[in-house]
Amino acid sequence: MSSDFHVFRVGVSFVIMCILYKSAEDPLPELSPQKYFSTLQPGKASLAYFCHADSPSTSVVLEQLNEAVRPLQDYGISVAKVHCVKEETSRYCGKEEDLMKAYLFRGNILLREFPTDTLFDVNAIVAHVLFTLLFNEVKYISTLEDLQNIENTVKGKANMIFSYVRAIGTPEHRAIMEAAFVYGTAYQFVLTTEIALLESIGSEDIERAHLYFFHCNLISDLTQQCRRTLMRQPLTTLNIHAFVKTMKAPLLTEVAEDPQQVSTVHLQLGLPLVFIVSQKATYEADRRTAEWVAWRLLGKAGVLLLLRDSLEVNIPQHTNVVFRRAEKEVPLEFLVLTDIDSIISYVEDNVEMEENKDSDVEDPDLDIQDDEVAETVYRDRKRQLPLEVTMELTEETFHATVMASDSIVLFYAGWQAVSMAFLQSYIDVAVKLKGTSTMLLTRINCADWSGVCTKQNVTEFPAVKMYKKGENPVSYAGMLGTEDLLKFIQLNRISCPVSITSIQEVEEYLNGELYEDLVTYSSVSVLGLFSPAMTTAKEDFTEAGNYLKGCVLTGIYSEEDVWILANKHAATLPALLLAKHKDGKIESIPLAGTPAQDIVQIITNALQETFPEITVENLPTYFKPQKPLLILFSDGSINPQHREAILTLVAQKHLDSFTPCWLNLKNTPVGRGILQVYFGLLPPLPLLVLVNQHSGGHVFAFPSDQSITEQNLALWLKKLEAGLENHITILSAQEWKPPLPAYNFLSMMDAATSQHATGKAPGRMKEIDVQENDKERHEDKLTVKKEPVETLRIKHWNRNNWFKETEKSLKPHTEL
Repeated sequence: MSSDFHVFRVGVSFVIMCILYKSAEDPLPELSPQKYFSTLQPGKASLAYFCHADSPSTSVVLEQLNEAVRPLQDYGISVAKVHCVKEETSRYCGKEEDLMKAYLFRGNILLREFPTDTLFDVNAIVAHVLFTLLFNEVKYISTLEDLQNIENTVKGKANMIFSYVRAIGTPEHRAIMEAAFVYGTAYQFVLTTEIALLESIGSEDIERAHLYFFHCNLISDLTQQCRRTLMRQPLTTLNIHAFVKTMKAPLLTEVAEDPQQVSTVHLQLGLPLVFIVSQKATYEADRRTAEWVAWRLLGKAGVLLLLRDSLEVNIPQHTNVVFRRAEKEVPLEFLVLTDIDSIISYVEDNVEMEENKDSDVEDPDLDIQDDEVAETVYRDRKRQLPLEVTMELTEETFHATVMASDSIVLFYAGWQAVSMAFLQSYIDVAVKLKGTSTMLLTRINCADWSGVCTKQNVTEFPAVKMYKKGENPVSYAGMLGTEDLLKFIQLNRISCPVSITSIQEVEEYLNGELYEDLVTYSSVSVLGLFSPAMTTAKEDFTEAGNYLKGCVLTGIYSEEDVWILANKHAATLPALLLAKHKDGKIESIPLAGTPAQDIVQIITNALQETFPEITVENLPTYFKPQKPLLILFSDGSINPQHREAILTLVAQKHLDSFTPCWLNLKNTPVGRGILQVYFGLLPPLPLLVLVNQHSGGHVFAFPSDQSITEQNLALWLKKLEAGLENHITILSAQEWKPPLPAYNFLSMMDAATSQHATGKAPGRMKEIDVQENDKERHEDKLTVKKEPVETLRIKHWNRNNWFKETEKSLKPHTEL
């Protein structure tokens, strides 16, 4: 932290002390109603607390109002205590309940009345009063649609400051209102207290207040999202002021002088400077690099372009970055950094180190774990989870609980990183389902109750099982995340395939009306049509439906009038109807002689999107067909015109030999590393790339000087087929190996698949099957019971046997 900023902070502290001292000299004025109303001036704001003349002179409200006198006077707002006598006829001195409120006036016009329980301290008083007075400057919103509408309104006109606070009247709320009082004419302020809205814009740490700066004034295209910069520091008046000053500073400045002599607002605020060294021959590329760095370090450091050719000071020949700390007399650091991420990491590590020096943090977090999951759990070790939303089970309560109610049980080990990481997702699901689900969410720590876990055939964890009366337990086999687990629980509310008994129910089912609340979790509703005599076909479909339970809605109709539906949908019995709710289309597929495993594959293929967003979780699914990937990289949501162009080509069958998809760098940051492998440096986005992973590893880039339109894209693809386009790189055929044998998760998944494989097809692993396999695998059952819980393997989730080939195809995976 620079000495200048230290002096600045000391000065501010001194001013605050003076204000507090002077506030003791400015007691709360005590006036009669007539006197008070005679002092009101047009346009001036005033806060009045009405009370009986014989009421106690000291109370919590009066004490806090007395402390608020001076802060509110700084904003031109007066505060007074008004004594009411019995003969007083003023409406504010009438009823007893009116004397439990404070009233805010502008002139003699009443703006708002405040119950005294909302004015619990000086922060709440200042926040509530300013929030009322700044009603037009600070927009309160509760939905993402509201935020998008305001964002579209200010595009091309002004920037926006969006903030989330846990509640109105908190210290963070006061800090934002004070900032809005100063900057409200320059920026559009937006405020919310809705956690769901904060989550929808991508914030992970929802336990604290947030403030984002939306860079909208330079946006001319309404379909383009404003850049967003998150304020990392706690929400205080001083921190917000410093943050806004960095947002007002130039994004990038060119200098041709000694870096040690440069002075910017960043140094005054205690932030370091990063100089990107440039020369005439590479000026344009260096400037683009400096701009990318500046955007990513906005609010953390100042970024400048240092012109080496015009500089009289000697800089080492190979230096491409100069780093200057905020402290005086600290020598410059001359660095050689290979890419943008290296620059960002270096600066962020040093900024974080300085912040730790300036804060009295106990138990500094210096340990670095080899395992990224263990590292994440270690860093979140102080996060308090609301464990009370789930029931903790023991050896004494387990059987009584699962027998008495439909239950979800999480089997985990308190010493294991993956278990503790998944426990956070499990608690998140419990919070989302609180008060809405009939399922009882429970957990048992296998480190404490290993005997229970062994009896339930839990040999790997974390593991989740669903227990329903009269049914075998079902194991969850999805991704270790909140959304997938929530989907599994919600779709298991009904038994699939569900038996439908009338044509009217069929229509409601296909339209998404019969199970309207479940359509969110299943984009496709599957219906099997069979005549009553088609016993074998119904059995195969039922087996497939049981196998896909928790993944998709399946139903079956086998009444005498089934031919009416067959004629309506041009289906030949037995048939499968796939209702895609997003498109509003119903597709018919014949099932004659189709075994259960093939039915599963048909339904799985139907779940895949035409132009999906690629994520780490779904990449294997879209990678499996081994077609070239046509990937649109985007830093946020994609342009609707680009989506329309690609979907048009898909409809015209021009992209049948490719897998068109898109990748959002904000949702999947690993995309930055992929682009750096392709281009060396992160190129401007959006960017369309064709990756021929399975045939030579060639990578082609759509020309950056052309707009992504249907015509341009079709012409480019024709050139590719004719061999007229040059590739930008060739991916190495080097085998992608794990850093250590213990991290070879793909081989573990294959091993787990082979161990669980049975002769049945396809058959979700019910507990009865696990028990049979368990007997075959372990000759001595006592050995299993005596096995220490620490030796149990980490659970590596494999959805089912047919994914085995996908994992095998990923083993020789190259740099993609």
